[in-house]
Amino acid sequence: MVIPLRNQAKDEHHEAAALRYSAVWGTQGTSIADSRHAVRTLLARAGHHPDQQPCQDAQIVVSELVTNALRHAPGPGELLLELTADPALLRITVRDSSSRPPRPAPRTPDRIGGHGLHLIARLCDRLHTVLVDQGKHVIAELRLHAAPTR
Repeated sequence: MVIPLRNQAKDEHHEAAALRYSAVWGTQGTSIADSRHAVRTLLARAGHHPDQQPCQDAQIVVSELVTNALRHAPGPGELLLELTADPALLRITVRDSSSRPPRPAPRTPDRIGGHGLHLIARLCDRLHTVLVDQGKHVIAELRLHAAPTR
């Protein structure tokens, strides 16, 4: 199920969120390309051009987090994107069915794969995990340093 991009009413979940996007998936997973498209679309609605660094960084973070959820926690999951009212902070939440917190792999330049969490940590201002009854939420906060173009 996908909840389309929309302006959020003040009495909803997070008062500070101006734009939100949510998608849930079952055991079949979801499309990484659709996830990247969702963050591009959300940021474009806030005036961030897809060629700007913040938009590109956000696509990388979303892609890595959703990929990790699909690879390490098969089963239902969710992507939630929230952009604050002043379009300065993007909160990316990925819910999955595993209660194991993500752990960065040791740095090994020869290894293919396993570098995503290191990359996410460098791009984001904050990265943390919240354990819930049936899995976890991995939450990344990305400050959008470039001013949006209107």
